[in-house]
Amino acid sequence: MPCPDDRIEVRVDRAPATDRPFVLYWMTAARRPVWSFALDHALDWARRLGKPLVVFEALRAGYRWANDRHHHVVIEGMRDNAAAFADGPVTYVPFVEPEAGAGKGLLAALARDAAVVITDAFPAFFLPRMLDAAARQIDARLEVVDGNGLLPLSAAPRAYPTAHSFRRVLQKRLPDHLDHAPDPAPLDDLDLPRLPQLPTAFRRRWTPTDLGALRLADLPIDHAVAPVDEAQGWRAAAARLAGFVAHHLARYADDRNDVGQQGTSGLSTALHYGHVGAHQVVRAVLDHGGWRPDLLGDDTRGARRGWWGLGESAEGFLDQVVTWRELGFQFCHAQPDYDRFDTLPDWARETLAEHRGDARPWTYDLAAFEAAETHEPLWNAAQNQLRRDGTIHNYLRMLWGKKILHWSQSPEAALEIMIELNNKYATDGRDPNSYSGIMWVLGRFDRAWGPERDVFGKVRYMTCDSTRRKMNVKGYVTEFTG
Repeated sequence: MPCPDDRIEVRVDRAPATDRPFVLYWMTAARRPVWSFALDHALDWARRLGKPLVVFEALRAGYRWANDRHHHVVIEGMRDNAAAFADGPVTYVPFVEPEAGAGKGLLAALARDAAVVITDAFPAFFLPRMLDAAARQIDARLEVVDGNGLLPLSAAPRAYPTAHSFRRVLQKRLPDHLDHAPDPAPLDDLDLPRLPQLPTAFRRRWTPTDLGALRLADLPIDHAVAPVDEAQGWRAAAARLAGFVAHHLARYADDRNDVGQQGTSGLSTALHYGHVGAHQVVRAVLDHGGWRPDLLGDDTRGARRGWWGLGESAEGFLDQVVTWRELGFQFCHAQPDYDRFDTLPDWARETLAEHRGDARPWTYDLAAFEAAETHEPLWNAAQNQLRRDGTIHNYLRMLWGKKILHWSQSPEAALEIMIELNNKYATDGRDPNSYSGIMWVLGRFDRAWGPERDVFGKVRYMTCDSTRRKMNVKGYVTEFTG
């Protein structure tokens, strides 16, 4: 099935240059050779024009928070992609900058020989600015494909204030899109001409990166943040998804917030880097539950449970991976300054301002938070897990943010600290959902709560003591504080 038109944005509106030798797919967000609307669309163009397809995947050295941890995930995914494309007609061109700026002009050089250029839409971090800059430089038709979620970004193009308001939109509009999914195996039996060699202008200035010989230590990035010891790439993501569905999904409702259980999917890193797609994840859950379209509920008033017609755990997981995940993507798409304090709801900014002068029980600066040097062992354990594992347990991640708000000099300082620590250490940092979680701490996607409290005002309050009463955290604290 062709990529739906409502997922395609023409950024450079030119006729396809049929005298040029290939179609170019600039892979930036959907970093996988399966379940990708952008790859499907690029292959469709290649078939229609009877031309080879070149897939170009690059990794900059100069982005903010560039370190071994983030680079490792992308590079392992590139190695996986190289293997997937190796035996077919598609030419895969990986490029990891050996120094900041080494790839400047590379995309434009490839595009000069491209009949059409296809790339991914992604509404956060530096990718929108990078795409804007590319559109000014590319001398070819440029089409951007939105494969971010089940509901196209164009189908609900505004910032929704709560999950409930967005869920109502999903329940009304998503049924029209559930039949549209990317090809699970687009490279199977692929009949395309091969490209004899890359353009001369490219080969004179750049050499595709030898991924086998590449070493993180040789790259000009922060080496103080070590990679996470976990398999990366689209194959590992598919295996992780299959294991979660088979062994943990049935208990998701009970285990997801229990620090003593393996209750979550572990897919946030793979979703962020595009090693797995939302359609692939949702399809695995629906197939496992024997779902049929006629099971969809008629009630579109935004209820969290019952609409899919599945059990409590499957419904709960789908609400996270569809409603909450896509709420964050829609917000970043509609609100480009999504990471600014001024974009919080009026009620949240007003109540935090009213309590700006409240005495804090403790105050810490960025250095103390980063080093996990607070008075609270449970918070320190969560920060140490973030530094070591690149993640924080699902429930404790919320507590981690709430206490940064509680113990910072101001809510603005708390926002800066959360963004810095999350984006530096979290393997899913810099994602729309990272910003959703950070801004939720300050009131976004939430409502006013009572009673009104010092520092927090009407913003939702959480404590370490209440967390200890809800779950046994002794083992967790021991593991991550020693």
